[in-house]
Amino acid sequence: MKIILDDNGLHLRFAPLSLTRPIGNLRIGIFTNDERWKVILPEAEIYYQTEAYLTERFPATENADLIVNAELIPNVEVAVAIVNLGENEALWMGEVWLAKKGNASVKVEYVGEIPVVISQRWHIFQKNGDAIYSDFELITAGRTSEKISKTNTVIGDESMIFIEEGATIEAAILNTHSGPIYIGKHAEIMEGSIVRGPLAMCEHSALKLGTKVYGPTTLGPHCKVGGEVNNVVFQAYSNKGHDGFLGNALIGEWCNLGADTNTSNLKNNYGTISTYSYEEKGEIETETQFMGVCMGDHSKCGINTMFNTATVIGVSSNIYGAGFPSKFIPSFSWGGADEIVPFRFEKAIEYANNMMHRRGLQLSQSEIAILRHISEDK
Repeated sequence: MKIILDDNGLHLRFAPLSLTRPIGNLRIGIFTNDERWKVILPEAEIYYQTEAYLTERFPATENADLIVNAELIPNVEVAVAIVNLGENEALWMGEVWLAKKGNASVKVEYVGEIPVVISQRWHIFQKNGDAIYSDFELITAGRTSEKISKTNTVIGDESMIFIEEGATIEAAILNTHSGPIYIGKHAEIMEGSIVRGPLAMCEHSALKLGTKVYGPTTLGPHCKVGGEVNNVVFQAYSNKGHDGFLGNALIGEWCNLGADTNTSNLKNNYGTISTYSYEEKGEIETETQFMGVCMGDHSKCGINTMFNTATVIGVSSNIYGAGFPSKFIPSFSWGGADEIVPFRFEKAIEYANNMMHRRGLQLSQSEIAILRHISEDK
């Protein structure tokens, strides 16, 4: 079966995270959405309806069996309903289309367990708890967790903690009253960490010594996190290794937050928040009260950096210095509150590869082409 995950024309709505990937490759809960479909339907081939400059890395196809809205975060029940669509049927949930087959001339209403649907960038952290619950049930069904060390303190139901092979947890406090805790293969929770679920730690991720985590939080593969985090989604290969607060935030891949970086997630007047929209090319009002930083892939900040509420940072930017920088920092920028200058493309590629070499990786030609497009189009 060939499935297309369709951006639904909303690619820029999820930028800067979606500048380097389709919506169908965004992480929320435990999985990226394409990973999730492969868990539910292991034999499926996943393709993407997305921006042209992304298609070399995220290929399309013209003869898919099903087209699925990439904003849908599927559970098993909705996936079964989609797979069982008849020819020319479209599955809807109220005003939201979920999937279609053929010319989609016949409308079918979905009536099962309500899945997560994201339609704004900030929904990724706001709905992360629901996604973790759903993914936890999916990935642990019929399986047995590794044993938890007796050096740990568990508050709540221990069956809501699932530990994969090779994971290490010692002398931590784990509270499942507010949600499950999933620890992926070879992940580590170091001594003195205090965790409230829901928490998803993907393979080879780590919580550093004495980390404080308020769910719902996700650490993508190979992310290392310390200090205090509250309702944050890290995509993959990103680091916040030291003290400092990060809340209601979205961090892309290959990002690094310097020691004692702190981010505001609430206005002093407790009002609703405005934030930069790539779709509207300017600030938009939201109905959200809590919103921290959103950082695109390969961006970094120096020690003691401070970010205002709802700051948006593009791809491959380097922020440092005293004071609060602008609430919107374009891709390929270098500087801070005093001055922002362009970050030369060749240097940005060099610095990205320097970070990736530490993990035995480097940018592929398709990734460099994506970054070049972003640098020329910003």
